[in-house]
Amino acid sequence: MRGDAVLEQAGPSWNGPYMEKESMQSQMNDGKDAGENKKSPGKGKKVAITTAAVACGLAVAAGGAYTYLSGQYKSVFFPNTVINGLDASGKTVAQVKEMIDSSMVAYTLELEGRDGGKEEINGGQIGLHPEYDGSLENLLASQEPMRWGLHFIEGASHTIETMVVYDRDKLQDAIDGLDCMDRDKAQPPADAYLSEYQPGQGFVVMPEQPGTVVDPEKMMEAVSDAILNLQDGISLAEKDVYEKAKITSKDPKLQEEAKRWNYYTDVTVKYHFGDQEEVLDGDTTHTWVKEDGEGNLVLDEEKVAEYVAKLAETYDTASKPKNFKTSYGDMVTINKGTYGWRINQSAEAAALSEIIRSGVSQEREPVYSQTAASRGETDYGDTYVEINLTAQHLYFYVNGALVVESDFVSGNEARGFTTPAGVYPLTYKQRNAVLRGPGYASPVSFWMPFNGGIGLHDASWRGAFGGRIYKTNGSHGCINLPRSAAQSIFESISAGDPVLCYRLDGTDNGKTSAPKSNAPAAVPAAAPPAPAPVQPEPTIAANPEGEGAPAETPVGETPAEGGENTQPAIPGEGSGSTENPGPAYSVTEPPQTDGPANMVPETPAPAPEAQEPAPEAQPEPQEPAPEVQPEPQEPAPETAAASPENHGGDAQVSLEGPGEGAGQ
Repeated sequence: MRGDAVLEQAGPSWNGPYMEKESMQSQMNDGKDAGENKKSPGKGKKVAITTAAVACGLAVAAGGAYTYLSGQYKSVFFPNTVINGLDASGKTVAQVKEMIDSSMVAYTLELEGRDGGKEEINGGQIGLHPEYDGSLENLLASQEPMRWGLHFIEGASHTIETMVVYDRDKLQDAIDGLDCMDRDKAQPPADAYLSEYQPGQGFVVMPEQPGTVVDPEKMMEAVSDAILNLQDGISLAEKDVYEKAKITSKDPKLQEEAKRWNYYTDVTVKYHFGDQEEVLDGDTTHTWVKEDGEGNLVLDEEKVAEYVAKLAETYDTASKPKNFKTSYGDMVTINKGTYGWRINQSAEAAALSEIIRSGVSQEREPVYSQTAASRGETDYGDTYVEINLTAQHLYFYVNGALVVESDFVSGNEARGFTTPAGVYPLTYKQRNAVLRGPGYASPVSFWMPFNGGIGLHDASWRGAFGGRIYKTNGSHGCINLPRSAAQSIFESISAGDPVLCYRLDGTDNGKTSAPKSNAPAAVPAAAPPAPAPVQPEPTIAANPEGEGAPAETPVGETPAEGGENTQPAIPGEGSGSTENPGPAYSVTEPPQTDGPANMVPETPAPAPEAQEPAPEAQPEPQEPAPEVQPEPQEPAPETAAASPENHGGDAQVSLEGPGEGAGQ
């Protein structure tokens, strides 16, 4: 060949420089062996020439080789050439035709469905056969042999439709006969949708489901393409031949709907009840949100109120039994009384609704209508008045330290005025009040009501306290105290402090004691200054614990205001008693304190709202009538309410029915 001749002529020229280089190297070695160490002036120039000659020779050789190889691609296809799915690299037209003929003899196309099922279409069903119209020859002729190197790297794929021939109608019949084309057996696609509330997740957009219903047009296109390329099989899912859902998970309206519902359920409210917590989140509140008739989301206020009511049922301690360890070491359970924590349910329900509507999570304590000194079972804390109605003896503790201990006289049992047991908050305290009832008026210096009209106060008209005086010559229900004991309690107690009244068998020793003195007791050195009198409520309903008690008709035992004590002595009791010659009380200097832990201010407790739980039922009619409330001692009607501004003079109180009178 001519190319071969070219290579032969180029041979000597290509080898010449190499031989020259080898000869020069031999001469240099001979010189060194002979001891000739002198450098040749033209040595560097000769090396450069030699290197250039070698490079040129290599380039010429490579170019000649590439040109030689290019010649073959006039009769064979370029490297990496694919024709109708068959590898035609380095093959002649005749060889490619043989491959096509062989492929069509037993051609079968396997179709794999989304559900994993497989079906086939074979060449015989569709009249598959080759037709050569010169397309292969034209493709080969279009090759540029000198560009074979580019195809070696990039490759090329060709589909010649006129070469692979099938009957289109038969192919359509074959496709229609496939099980995957039966719509009755297929699962239609399902649109994306907004789920019901998912615990811990909220309302979730559930993704669409593709289903297995085949689009006939897409199916025909995918199968035809596979046959033309003589492919062995295809995946229908990868060819995207299935019908799609109309609403996807990325649908803007669907995303907005999820956001709208989750706005409320994403809110978390953590309630604190001392060391206990109550967490309100979407797991509960999702049932509170509903759509109105116009498609707007609204909050079910009734369910909010129900939740707050459950909080109150769980955490309110007011009007619930309390276990109390007495100063005698015995445990008693006090079942009645209004002292304790009480959630203002209407106010808290309104606040909670606003929090949920705001979409902002928070931690909080509920709104209270009444608070207590501490949390837990002993919500009365360590500042309280302990009243043992059996022993007719009381103790007053401030921050756990005993401040006052004294005998007292409680309600007259013989006349049905028994002082009820229970735990109550001190309503308020007031100096210089006049307690009035039908036909009597009793001035007191220290008035401290805690159960309606029943309260603690000094009883200067009494000459003895404790023992069994209360059985026949007791009060109308109040706790009568020696003046010094009443004053000491008054100066250290605050509105809201608990008063615990109980009975304890085995503590009645029958002994009485005389007051130390009717003169004002000295104020303990460490006692805090007495707070200013606090405004009582304008009207106070009669204590239900005393409803039905007989009216008091004082007979010789109610002194005139400022008059002398005319109380008749009871045998074995009173100033002449010798059973207990000691004082009726003892006063201990109270510890320094910043005030009681109770959160209730020194104001009368607000009346519960209509929707709040009703206070515990008060004792039966045989209990004493309520003590009357003090009111200003001015020329006002005797039915006027007590005024807290009458600090310097006597306050007056009037009550229809039994009230606290002189000697009571």
